[in-house]
Amino acid sequence: MEDPAASAAEQRVRELLERIAAAAGVPARVEISEDADTLTAAYVGDDLGLLIGRHGQTIDAIQHLSYRAAFRGELARKRLVVDASGYRERRALALQADADRAVERAVRDSRPVSLASMSALERKVVHEYLRDRTGIETYSEGEEPDRHLVVAPVVE
Repeated sequence: MEDPAASAAEQRVRELLERIAAAAGVPARVEISEDADTLTAAYVGDDLGLLIGRHGQTIDAIQHLSYRAAFRGELARKRLVVDASGYRERRALALQADADRAVERAVRDSRPVSLASMSALERKVVHEYLRDRTGIETYSEGEEPDRHLVVAPVVE
């Protein structure tokens, strides 16, 4: 049953996510929240690994498709996040820990430190996490799928 208070974007995302879970044979409930800046959709269930995929590739693809479906033909768009079982938060914490270690090594050794290759979404998480750190800079190098983030000390 459609929620009359839900935005058209929210309704399209809910329908797409439910269809994907059903097609994958994964029992999951979809919870959606929306504020002025972000539409957040989350799969809730017991065994959602198939929807997350290896290194989050499946959930990233689902998020991309959901964004395309949510705002098709609309000029006003907002950020869309699709998650499953808290994967995004767990992954962000792991990326932040890796970033902290890279900062420590870069500053200690006075040289750039490369992180493992990661998706554009993951690189964005790290760039934003380190954005306000003084004494270092971040940039991406390489070509997809081996594009990686570099943490380097600022040379003054």
